[in-house]
Amino acid sequence: MVTIVLGLLIPLVGTVFGSAFVFFMKDEMPVRVQKTLLGFASGVMVAASVWSLLIPAMEMEESKGAWSVLPATIGFLLGMGFLLILDELTPHLHIGTDTPEGPRSRLSRTAMLALAVTIHNLPEGMAVGVVFAGAEQGAANLSLASAIAVSIGIAVQNIPEGAIISMPMRAEGNSRWRSFLIGSLSGAVEPVGGLAVILLASLLTPVLPYMLAFAAGAMFYVVVEELIPEASSGNHSNLSTIGFAIGFVLMMVLDVVMG
Repeated sequence: MVTIVLGLLIPLVGTVFGSAFVFFMKDEMPVRVQKTLLGFASGVMVAASVWSLLIPAMEMEESKGAWSVLPATIGFLLGMGFLLILDELTPHLHIGTDTPEGPRSRLSRTAMLALAVTIHNLPEGMAVGVVFAGAEQGAANLSLASAIAVSIGIAVQNIPEGAIISMPMRAEGNSRWRSFLIGSLSGAVEPVGGLAVILLASLLTPVLPYMLAFAAGAMFYVVVEELIPEASSGNHSNLSTIGFAIGFVLMMVLDVVMG
């Protein structure tokens, strides 16, 4: 149980550490750095979705032959759909844009930026939680070591993500401490979401493959809807491509070596 609790908290530590960059950097993060970090985060999330979620989901059902892909397919599409609905129903503002998304709201720009990040972080927490749930239940190809690898991978990509969150908060006129706290708290949804998934999975063991794929679909939605468009727009998109490659390889290596 202690290992699981620590595993759920590791990604939050990454976010807090990254948010602390607001104390040491200028009010705005250089575009080149931001593009590289967005690409890196995308690479980590895609690799984690494939190696740690989708592949184990299909391997758990391999006794069903060709039908082993069915739970992964259904879960993946449900995860994409869930984030799509959440995205449509939540007023939020993406970093680097001035046009809010979702229903009209009187929320401040700071609040809507924080909500956008919360939507982003939710599937990451779900991913960590469902892998730990699978490892705890003794699912094939899912060990505590592989779960820790996912947790560390998410934490690593949360470090630049925390900086990307807190710096715009500072640019919006918030103090450095307020920007740091908002950036840090945006990661609090991850251990909460992870714990909720673990508790749910313990009651619904037969649907674990669906839950793995669901988390993968939710993460893919964030990458396709938010990270890649932000990383590829404007200048220096080649840096985001390099960042993606590094993030993908790092997560792949972590999963294989520790799994």
